[in-house]
Amino acid sequence: MLAASIAIVVIVAPGLVIGLAAGLRGWVVAGMAPLLSYAAGGLTGPWAAAAGLPFTSLTYAGSAVVFAAIAFGVRRSTVRRRRPAPDPGLWARRGHLAVLACLLFAAAIGTAAVLFGLGRIGALPQGFDAVYHGNAVRYIAATGDGSLFGTGHVNWYGDAAPVFYPNAYHLLAAVTCRLGGVSIPETLDANTVLLPALLALSLVTLVREFRGRAVLAGAVALTAVAPVMGVYESMSRGPLLPFALGVALTPLVAVALRRYLERPAPDTALVLVLAAVGLLCIHSSTLFGGILFAGPLLVQRWLAGWRRLGRDLLALLPIAVVSLLVAWLQLFGALGLALPYYGWPSEYRASTALGALLGFQHLEPHPQVWLSVALFLGIVFFARAGELRWIGLTAVVTGLAYVAVASSNTPIVMALSRPWWDDPYRFFSMAAVPLSVLAAHGLASTQAWLRDRLPSRVPPVAGASVVLLGFVLLTNGLYVRSNGHQVYLGYQAADPSTLRVTPGEQTAMTELGSRAGPGEWAMNDRFDGTAWTYALTGIRTVAAHFDETSPPADAVLLANRFRNYSTDPAVRAAVRRLNIHWVILGKPATEPGHPYQPGLTGLADEPFLRAVYRNPDAVIYRLVP
Repeated sequence: MLAASIAIVVIVAPGLVIGLAAGLRGWVVAGMAPLLSYAAGGLTGPWAAAAGLPFTSLTYAGSAVVFAAIAFGVRRSTVRRRRPAPDPGLWARRGHLAVLACLLFAAAIGTAAVLFGLGRIGALPQGFDAVYHGNAVRYIAATGDGSLFGTGHVNWYGDAAPVFYPNAYHLLAAVTCRLGGVSIPETLDANTVLLPALLALSLVTLVREFRGRAVLAGAVALTAVAPVMGVYESMSRGPLLPFALGVALTPLVAVALRRYLERPAPDTALVLVLAAVGLLCIHSSTLFGGILFAGPLLVQRWLAGWRRLGRDLLALLPIAVVSLLVAWLQLFGALGLALPYYGWPSEYRASTALGALLGFQHLEPHPQVWLSVALFLGIVFFARAGELRWIGLTAVVTGLAYVAVASSNTPIVMALSRPWWDDPYRFFSMAAVPLSVLAAHGLASTQAWLRDRLPSRVPPVAGASVVLLGFVLLTNGLYVRSNGHQVYLGYQAADPSTLRVTPGEQTAMTELGSRAGPGEWAMNDRFDGTAWTYALTGIRTVAAHFDETSPPADAVLLANRFRNYSTDPAVRAAVRRLNIHWVILGKPATEPGHPYQPGLTGLADEPFLRAVYRNPDAVIYRLVP
């Protein structure tokens, strides 16, 4: 757990310093700290690269100091003009302690579910997207290149069009990797196990900011880590690590937005800018998700008093301008993204999709019934939601968006869902967050209903304990086993030889790392597990992603004609350009349906190759000049 401990420090400490300097205190500073850290790192990496500076642990620490100094100066200037009123008290000390206990318990359950799925810290994620994130973290840790196009160079090098990808996740993960001296899989897993706890903390902070009772805050910590589609499905499919991180931190933009609109001032404006930019730096779609999540808050404010509409829009204008200026590298990179867009096929009829949503059941064999019961109670008692009534509209908007994407591929749906690649999994995950809040409201309202009907000699804490403990028991520990099984599908298999990246392939890649010299490349197949070679060993390969989109010309040439090395001058020239000295082949992929790419078939008897290592799943050849 060393890697996880270091990741906590990297993710929390800088943002905590920045938040304290900006005047945040209590639950708000604790909840906002991770997002502020990602904002600082996500902005620093690209701007440092533009200035010709490397992104290292010292760069990151220095950026935290700079951002904290700016926050301190802005806060001091604000206080000098007019001292803000302190945040009003809400919970008694025992309320704070009870919420903290619920949060710690929820974090432990969420961590246990993830660890059950992983098996251990250091398990290799098997999905399509994971290899990009692994190679990206290795690339930043090795080169210090924090640019928004740098991480794509591992696979799209040479004459390939540069690929943009927001990199706050990878920048902070690279710092964790360098500080801990841990492997890339350990680094990725250390960040992954924190996701349920981060979501629970974000929602507790949301409830606190919107004046919710301590019982609601404790309940929302529990319901945050229970839904399988919250963050667990994003771990088993892809895994969509930056997206899942963004979902976990999305509620915080509503916290920052409310604080700013209630008291427009330079210090609250700075926190809102950093919150919005932080989401953008994590993943482009996350900022749009934040708008979907927090937009209904504005609707509730304006319905309560239409005069606020013009004032709020005027107050938000400078926020938009400043955010555009500080994050223009991310914005223009996203706008210039020219990858083909095909979307995902529909998976359900609309009625089936709605049932899946309300049953907290995507493709799993059983619904999470007790979450549905809590959600039903939250709808029944919705009028008691107080300042959080807007979350109902958020649930409707994100829920209908999921139903539309899951059941239709019409042009309008495809166009509106483009930031999320028309992916039903992502919309399901986003909808889970407000549904979790409504489910928690159902539990808290049930406690309030019991409190009002029980004899006065029964303390309220007894009713709260019965409701929350009952929910934990009825859900078999917040569905820890079934959620863990969902994560398991993305990392393990009963027969490890059926994994996309088998243990034998990992052993061969490690062996290649011990044999290859600095700067030496290896030829490999795009569809076996050897695309992970760079992430695991630092040795560059011709194919560093399963993605076939717009590969470099040399990669296309070698994939089709490498076996003609002895007779084809173009192949020999490409080998020289890339400094290829090795060939590594893993277990042939079952998809796209052929053993290897055409240029890599029948290499065993070629005179220009000498086998130096072999196991049941992989072989390494040395290129004979």
